[in-house]
Amino acid sequence: MASTQAPVATASDAVAADPRPRPPVARRAVGLMLIAVTLLAVVALSLAIGARDVALGAVWSELVGGGSADPQAAGVLALRVPRTVLGLLVGAALGAAGALIQAVTRNPLADPGILGVNSGSAFAVAIAVGVLGVSSPTGYLWFAFAGALVTTVVVYLIGAAGKGSASPARMILAGVAIGAVLAGITSAMVLADPRGFNAMRAWEAGAIADRGWGVVTATAPYLAVGLVLALALGRSLNAVALGDDLARSLGSNVMRTRVLSFVAITLLCGGATAMAGPIAFVGLMIPHVARWIVGPDQRWIAAYSMLLGPILLLAADVLGRILLRPGRSRSAS
Repeated sequence: MASTQAPVATASDAVAADPRPRPPVARRAVGLMLIAVTLLAVVALSLAIGARDVALGAVWSELVGGGSADPQAAGVLALRVPRTVLGLLVGAALGAAGALIQAVTRNPLADPGILGVNSGSAFAVAIAVGVLGVSSPTGYLWFAFAGALVTTVVVYLIGAAGKGSASPARMILAGVAIGAVLAGITSAMVLADPRGFNAMRAWEAGAIADRGWGVVTATAPYLAVGLVLALALGRSLNAVALGDDLARSLGSNVMRTRVLSFVAITLLCGGATAMAGPIAFVGLMIPHVARWIVGPDQRWIAAYSMLLGPILLLAADVLGRILLRPGRSRSAS
């Protein structure tokens, strides 16, 4: 008698089980290329537009090392290039981190701040500035990173407490609670000694200006590891999005996926917050835009988010330079 064997489901079947419509792969790839071209255009605008505009030809000559007759072009490499590179890294990190958080918690309203990462970084920076007297961005960079790491680990341990695996609901509640407590303590410290925390104010506002290459080179390797993890976890997160039981039946290791996701979230959120301060909205909105374009496949959502995040952040930065151009009078505007 011939025996029959039922086919074994795999994690790749998770996306197929989702009833929501999905664009064809070719359309997704074309869309990704169009977004990449848009990102290049925004980068060019970020390099050319500022307090004093520089022609794109002069910018290109300076970047390729050919020199330029425009004396203003030399300032591009000194000021705008590190600012633009930082915007690229922070935007990509926040976009990918938002996509990971929304996938692993199965909460479309989740963002990097909901796990208390921003509050943990701000608290650690407050300790560094107010207690240890650190005043330079490169000095309190590692405190911000350590604060994000410790907060994320504590939130995960609280979410994993009790019976069963880590609960997304418990992790969100723990992140909101811990973030509120740390934010309150930080505010009390700043109000108690406003002069002592002047060095922290520029970082706490969230900005990519005047950071320099030191902050970029120190944090970029961690962001690179986090971005690679975000792309690699896409297939497993497709299964986790359908629920723990169904994900296990599809062959996915739910615990390993969650742990690696939180490692990536810590690297991305911690690195981005340490570099530019707490920047909101990017991690919340960008994954929604990516999901609207490509559907529920987390692999494409992560890739799109890594490109859409820098577009939003750099475009906002360029718009701010235009609206708040130094030296512009009311009559000229």
